[in-house]
Amino acid sequence: MTRLSLAAPLSVIVLAALAWVASAWLCYANWRRAPHRRTAAWLESLRFVLITLLAVTLFRPEFVKTLQRTETPEIAILADASDSMKTRDATLTNAIVSRRDWLDAQLARRFWKPLLAKARVSVEPFSPPSTNAAAINGTDLNLALDNTLHRYRNLKAVVLLTDGDWNSGQSPVAAATRYREQGIPVFAVPVGRETPLPDLILDSVSAPAYGLLGEDIAVSFKVVSHLAREVKTYVAITDSFGEAARKDITIPPQGEVEDAVLWSPRQSGNVTATVSLPVEPDEVIAANNQRSFQMAVRQDKLKVLVVDSLPRWEYRYLRNALARDPGVALSCLLWLPDLGAGGGTDYIQAFPDSKESLASYDVVFLGDVGIGQGEMTDQEAELLKGLVEQQGSGLVFVPGRRGRQSTLLNSPLKDLFPVELDPSKPAGLGSENESQLMLTSTGKHHWLTRFDADEDRNDELWKQLPGFFWSASVEKSRPGSEVLAVHGSLRNQWGRLPLLVTRRAGNGKVLFLGTDSAWRWRRGVEDKFHYRFWGQVVRWMAHQRHLSEKQGMRLSYSPETPQAGDTVYLQCTVLDQSGFPVDKGPVTGKIISPLGQTERLDFAQVEGGWGVFKSSFIAREPGAYKLDTASEPYARHLTTDLVVSRPEIEKEGQPVNAPILSEIAALTGGAVFAMSDLDKMASQISLLPNPKPIELRVRLWSNPWWGGSILLLLSVYWIGRKWAGMM
Repeated sequence: MTRLSLAAPLSVIVLAALAWVASAWLCYANWRRAPHRRTAAWLESLRFVLITLLAVTLFRPEFVKTLQRTETPEIAILADASDSMKTRDATLTNAIVSRRDWLDAQLARRFWKPLLAKARVSVEPFSPPSTNAAAINGTDLNLALDNTLHRYRNLKAVVLLTDGDWNSGQSPVAAATRYREQGIPVFAVPVGRETPLPDLILDSVSAPAYGLLGEDIAVSFKVVSHLAREVKTYVAITDSFGEAARKDITIPPQGEVEDAVLWSPRQSGNVTATVSLPVEPDEVIAANNQRSFQMAVRQDKLKVLVVDSLPRWEYRYLRNALARDPGVALSCLLWLPDLGAGGGTDYIQAFPDSKESLASYDVVFLGDVGIGQGEMTDQEAELLKGLVEQQGSGLVFVPGRRGRQSTLLNSPLKDLFPVELDPSKPAGLGSENESQLMLTSTGKHHWLTRFDADEDRNDELWKQLPGFFWSASVEKSRPGSEVLAVHGSLRNQWGRLPLLVTRRAGNGKVLFLGTDSAWRWRRGVEDKFHYRFWGQVVRWMAHQRHLSEKQGMRLSYSPETPQAGDTVYLQCTVLDQSGFPVDKGPVTGKIISPLGQTERLDFAQVEGGWGVFKSSFIAREPGAYKLDTASEPYARHLTTDLVVSRPEIEKEGQPVNAPILSEIAALTGGAVFAMSDLDKMASQISLLPNPKPIELRVRLWSNPWWGGSILLLLSVYWIGRKWAGMM
């Protein structure tokens, strides 16, 4: 059956009708006044037709065709098959079972039997775990509802049996809105508990992609507690030799702890280690108390250059610490005032004056030196800036009492400083009383300042370290810097003076230590803290440069431990056969995904002449990627294995997401039922009326032919007026 309907509000229809009547009277009046009534009659009639069509358009006329449904009404039961349904928090005949087992039992007893007399019932699982090892499993409620809506032609109602753990795809509210438009209710049954199970969860573990043999590596972790009591436990790292590290932690009731445990690898190669915490007696799930990670352990030597002007105590003990470090290849440059460069083992006679001679250094220490007076030149400062920003090397500022570093504020290195110095006090600030370095909240958690794995004991150690009597004249830290430690007694209008500060500079890192007394940390403990601090500084700064390298080519990537879906940014440094940074490409790459698919990469050159090229790709699936990088004109090839982890979005032990299920049910005109009320829900669905007839609407007022006809008549009308000489 087809009928004509007016969709406009009554007020619009009345106003349009009044306007149409007024227009008819004006057309008649114009015809009466016209000298050529026959021509005017045609034009005014045409104008009246146009006005009539416009008025009808305002009525929003529609042809409505009603189609009676002849098929049997359909009811779809959507059963959640995702991994989160493995959670054991459902009750079945006085026994605790998993959500999946409870759901299988309800489907097996066919609770929908009362509905079969008036409708056809279909049961469909959704979001099952994929058999593809590279796939990311998740629960997509929106997709499940949308597919059901498009697949069934005579849908009467939908029953949603799920824990509501929506973690993939669009919001299911979007699909619920479309159900509401078609008058199809959704009845939801939250399967599981609304409160978390009593449990301790090792929620995440993060470790670097590589480490050096014997190096202390910070492995960060996050532990979540769903226990109603305080838990004192520990996190341990176990490798092939047994337990290698342990960290005591205290977790508040229903709280969480994020920290790191220091682990020193005991073998080189690809090492697999496991992070775990003991199972508490009142835990329900023991399987989520451990996680494993892989790391490439190597025995690299890091090249370090130390530059200073006087053999002060800070320089002497810093040089000794680095010279005795088996993982460091040390070079020293000592500009003695009026005497020239110093000599001896590991000494060089001049600052590297070319990119190829400077590019090999992973970390450069600048002591009490500056521009001019036989020390650095602006050209050398520009080279050092490029080394940090483009090559990803580290730069450490260790000023002294001569105040020579104030001259660097007028050099290319000025933008690399993590702090702002007071130019009126280049010689710094002296004190008769000993002052302490005081860790900030950031410094207490930073790897550079870790002398003990326990955070509280580490803070106490810093408080017990011998202090200093001189510091640089620092005003404040620069935006984007991280302040790790401040002056224990001096402050200004910006707060305590920042003395241990880090900052990113391009691809590299910069550290500022505003005191010359770190060597005093040896008092009473010899080299324990002094050597450890500088060893950690060197390794932290050089880490990014050694992710993957081969003679003449070095590749770094970020993030270092990517997850599926992340964009991985690549930086490749290429040197020619003579060790010079290449001045042009091409540099190409090929990525082989875990599924064997190949993607070609083109690297774009970074300006500056440091032989740096950049590219990126999207890691679409988890697993082991193989990245081949090559620069054929220079015969450079590098193969890198990159492991992309799978984001764990389906987690056991999580409470049901009742709010989203309530919102879906309320929006569609359905209801939410408890797990024990399935039979009651079936009875209510059986009382629902059959789906309404289908209405097909043809909107005349928005039809292009309708608008085109009005435009055509309007053109004829204006042409007629011009022809009749009425314009």
